[in-house]
Amino acid sequence: MNPELKSIFARRSIRRYTDKPLPDAIVNDLLEAAMAAPSACAKDPWHFIIVRDTTVLNRIADGLPNGRMLREAQVGVVVCGDLARAHGGLLSYMLQDCSAAIENILLAADMLGVGACWLGVHPREERIKHLADLFRLPKSVLPVSVVSLGWPADNAEARTRYRADAVHAETW
Repeated sequence: MNPELKSIFARRSIRRYTDKPLPDAIVNDLLEAAMAAPSACAKDPWHFIIVRDTTVLNRIADGLPNGRMLREAQVGVVVCGDLARAHGGLLSYMLQDCSAAIENILLAADMLGVGACWLGVHPREERIKHLADLFRLPKSVLPVSVVSLGWPADNAEARTRYRADAVHAETW
């Protein structure tokens, strides 16, 4: 692993958190990082619902089979995309834009010592409906994912998942 890329290799999915509160300033830093992501034709179709209320975090977790870490997270970020704002109104561009924003949140969180875990929502219809109903989302807005945030209860080692068999030179 190239040490210059430590921020990338150190990023891990953190699923256990301490009960120490996450300051608003850090959450704002993560949102600024998210919105610094590239976006097709700079359409920026993303929206972020910040959830700190444990009752609501538990309700989100109820509809996400792998979302139990939200029950001890300090913050949940529901990442949504607005199809009406996406380049050409296309779902694929909206998903790519939101995914870039999500990755920026994850990388920035690690750089700030914050634990984070990306929980997929789209394309699972039951998860989309659960969050759309819970947050009364407008018809053009789709929940893409939820990111759990908190101070890590565990330390995960940096690692690479490089696979030579996934690399193809010039052709398949």
